[in-house]
Amino acid sequence: MGLFTRRKSDAVDEGVEAVAQDAAEDADDAAQPDQPRRGPHDVADVPDLEARLDLGALRIPARPGMQVRLEVEKRTNNIVAVTLGLTGSAMQLQVFAAPRTQGIWDELREEISGSIAKQGGTVDQIDGPFGTELLARLPVKVADGQISHRAARFVGIDGPRWFLRAVLTGKSAVEQEAAAELEAVLADVVVVRGAEARAPRDVLLLHAPGKPQAPQQSGAEPDLDITRRGPEITEVR
Repeated sequence: MGLFTRRKSDAVDEGVEAVAQDAAEDADDAAQPDQPRRGPHDVADVPDLEARLDLGALRIPARPGMQVRLEVEKRTNNIVAVTLGLTGSAMQLQVFAAPRTQGIWDELREEISGSIAKQGGTVDQIDGPFGTELLARLPVKVADGQISHRAARFVGIDGPRWFLRAVLTGKSAVEQEAAAELEAVLADVVVVRGAEARAPRDVLLLHAPGKPQAPQQSGAEPDLDITRRGPEITEVR
C-alpha cells in the first residue's frame, strides 16, 4: 500500500506474536452469543446512511483526519477498492458478490494463505473481533535491496450475498491499541450489494464520493498482492 515506512523485521516478528497472543485471549469476549452482531452491516439493516461517505457499494463512516484513497483497476479503469488511512495505519476494503446460501471466507483464507506462501511469506490463523482472520508476514524489498517483512491482517466478513475483505497494515497489524480505531470504522461500514445478478467473487464497484457511475461488470478476482500499489485517487476527510 505504500502509505507508511516499513518496519524492521524483528519489530514485525514481535508485533505479530503479540497480536496473535492478545487475539487468542480476547476471542471469547469478542464473540459472546448474547451480543448483537457487530458490523459491517447490510444496507437493509441501516435506515440512515447520511453520516457515511457514499462510495457506491460501500458507505464509509467519516473520521477526522482520515485519508481516503480509491484504487483503480488499470485494465477497466474501474474503482475496485478503497484504502483508509488513520494515525499511522491503513485499511484496504474490497467487497465482492457471494452466493446466497453460503459464505466464501473459509475457502478464500486457504487461497490467500497459499498465495502468501508462494511469495515467501508466512501466515497464522487467529481469532479476531470479526471472527477468524489471517495474520501474515509479507516479504518486501527495503531501500538497500534486502528483503524485509511487514505484517498484515486479513479480515473477512460474509454478508447476505456479499463478502467484504479488509486488510490492515501499519501499526494496526501489530498493535491492538492502534487497531481499535480502524476496527471501529470497519464495524460501522455499510455494504450496498444491489439486486443485480452477479457471479460469486465479482468485485462490487465503487465510485468517487458524490460521483455515481454506470454499473459495469469488473469480473476481477480478489487481489492478494497488497505489496503492489496501484493507481489511486486521494481525499482527506
